[in-house]
Amino acid sequence: MQKILEIKNLTYQYEEASDIYAVNDVSFEVLRGEWVSIIGRNGSGKSTTARLIDGLMAATSGEIIIDGQTLTAENVWALRQKIGMVFQNPDNQFVGSTVEDDVAFGMENHGVPREEMLTRVQAALERVNMADFKTKEPARLSGGQKQRVAIAGIVALRPDIIILDEATSMLDPKGRLEIIRVVREIKEQYGLTVISITHDLDEASLSDKIIVMKDGKIEQIATPDVLFLNDNLVDIGLDVPFSANVARELRQNGLQIPEKYYTESELADFLWQSLLTK
Repeated sequence: MQKILEIKNLTYQYEEASDIYAVNDVSFEVLRGEWVSIIGRNGSGKSTTARLIDGLMAATSGEIIIDGQTLTAENVWALRQKIGMVFQNPDNQFVGSTVEDDVAFGMENHGVPREEMLTRVQAALERVNMADFKTKEPARLSGGQKQRVAIAGIVALRPDIIILDEATSMLDPKGRLEIIRVVREIKEQYGLTVISITHDLDEASLSDKIIVMKDGKIEQIATPDVLFLNDNLVDIGLDVPFSANVARELRQNGLQIPEKYYTESELADFLWQSLLTK
């Protein structure tokens, strides 16, 4: 599979004279069409890494290669069109007086013709189930609805990569799962690459691979199956997902559960099937 993003020896210092690096010699790659989660405690460097990739901040050193092109001061605006970013608080992204105006805003800046713009706005709002709200004021929407509109604004721009920067952290569990479901459907429909910056390990468990950061460095890169069976998560400063803890306790009490990671629904299905076959 083709690489769409390469990060090579990336570093970032908030102050040039400081010896403290927010991002310290970070290297990884993302394949086209992958869903990659970056997790870690507050201050681990994950959100700074996302902002460096999106060109919102300039790296102290290292390379960011987006779809084969190295990010520079000269091409940052062109390459940023390949990336859409959804932030933690959608209110910070709203600029339009109505939902449809807000979704259209980015396309206006990119010079998309009006007729195409109207078509894209309608399609994007339908995709996130917000077409009925297009004349509403964004401020009057619920938290989950606001995030849907923010995602619609990104989808309408047709980027290659979507970065979710703690985009579900202000939602309740039900709203969080609903947003992730919407993004996953959009990803599959358009062949997008998703990079999710998150504290939520249940959300991260749905990824193709997970990058764990600690103190500005990469601690580990692994699939969810490998990572969540690892006993060193607590040492890294992360919680173990609820379902992984339950499965471990059940194994210790004699229940034969295969050594793999299960989401909560997968574990419930496995236990149900085990009871039915007894």
